Parts: sequence; C-alpha cells; structure tokens
Amino acid sequence: MWRLKIGEGGNDPYLQSTNNFLGRQTWEFDPNAGTDEERAEVEEARLNFYNNRFNVQPSSDLLWRLQFLKEKKMKQTIPQPKIEDGEEVTHEATTAAVNKSVHLFSALQSIHGHWPAENSGPMFFSAPLVMSLYITGHLNTIFSSEHRKEILRYIYCHQNEDGGWGLYIGGHSTMFCTALNYICMRLLGVGPDGGLNNACERGRKWILDRGGVTTISSWGKTWLSILGVYEWSGCQPMPPEFWLFPSYFPIH
Repeated sequence: MWRLKIGEGGNDPYLQSTNNFLGRQTWEFDPNAGTDEERAEVEEARLNFYNNRFNVQPSSDLLWRLQFLKEKKMKQTIPQPKIEDGEEVTHEATTAAVNKSVHLFSALQSIHGHWPAENSGPMFFSAPLVMSLYITGHLNTIFSSEHRKEILRYIYCHQNEDGGWGLYIGGHSTMFCTALNYICMRLLGVGPDGGLNNACERGRKWILDRGGVTTISSWGKTWLSILGVYEWSGCQPMPPEFWLFPSYFPIH
C-alpha cells in the first residue's frame, strides 16, 4: 500500500533539497501497510476511477486524502445544510457550509502547512523521465516494480477511446504524447500487444494510421533522437533567440 511522506528524503542519494525538504512529497510503498479494509477501499477507488475515466479525468487526489483523513481521525460532525430551489440562503446556512469546508480542509493540510496535490494534467511528464533513466542505466535503480505499475496505471487510465493520448488528460490525441507514452510502456516491459485493454496495440495502431511517428512534433523528434530511434538529421533545430520574438509571431 502506498503512503505519502512529507518532508522526508534526506537519506536518499537521488533526492536533494535547498530548504531541508520542506514540503517535499514522496510516495513510499509498504506491502504490509494498512488494514484489509483500507486496502480494499483503495482498490475500490482505483476501479471506480478507471470505470469513470472518460467522464472525470483528474484523480481528485483520492489516495492521500483517504490517508490524511484516517491519520487525523477526521469526523465531519457539522450537519450538511440543504437549501431547496427558491429558498432563501440564510446566514446560518452559509456559516455552516463554510465551517464544514474549513473543517475538511484543515484535516487535509500537511504538517508543513501546505496542501499536497498531484502534479497531473500533461501527458508528457512521465515518459521523458522513464526514457532518461533508461538511457542513463538507472531505470531499475530508481523505479521498483510497484513504481512501474503505477506509471503504467496512469498511462492506461488516460488513454483516449481512439487509442491515443492527448497533450493533457482529456485532450484530443496527439502524435507527440501517443508516441511518448507508447515508448514509455515498452521501456517498462509491456509487450507490443500488451497492456490493459491492449493499450500498446491500440496506441501503435493510432500512430500508424496517421502516417507513423515521423509526423511527431520537433520536441518529440528530439526525444526520439536522444533515445536513439530517430536520426538527428531529421530534427529541426530552433535557436533559443526565437523566444524573444513578440507573442504574435507564428513561432509562438
């Protein structure tokens, strides 16, 4: 079972900090953590999220919210105010709603004073990290088998119905993110036709049906070249001075 750790990492040679790890969030897997009921609750949350993934893309930080609320033994004792259509909103009802919200968010606040949250949305974060660790020979050092499961779970959950992946969760499929996430799955050990609901096969079909990976954007070509599966001669270098152009230029 995964547990969110706050402010730890001082003994990890791969983690560094300039503020003594203030607010640093790390996830640690402990196979013996939690009760049978808690583990079942986590699996139920995962299943519900996957089954509803096309309607609600964000995870809502359910896992660490469950953890924090249990650790702090939070019990919502303030009754929920109910206001019918056309009914006047009273001061008492408003105050009760605000107090109920404050009670909840106080329980979700970390010991460092911040509210943890997943940095989710873009679908081009995990894949380049996996590629970089693979290239440098650190993939198996940094990522345990449980880390790999969660990276793949994230990819599976955010695969679009057409088989591709968008630039961000819920976005229309793009060659850039479809190619990167397909490669990420393969580097993590998924077979060419493997993955949940044939994720690899469907992703590859999306790529081939749209002309192949050579139609990927310049950023994607760079990553493919770094990985060694695309010739550098196919990349179009862009001088950094281009960023100094006014925002109305097509380059932006």
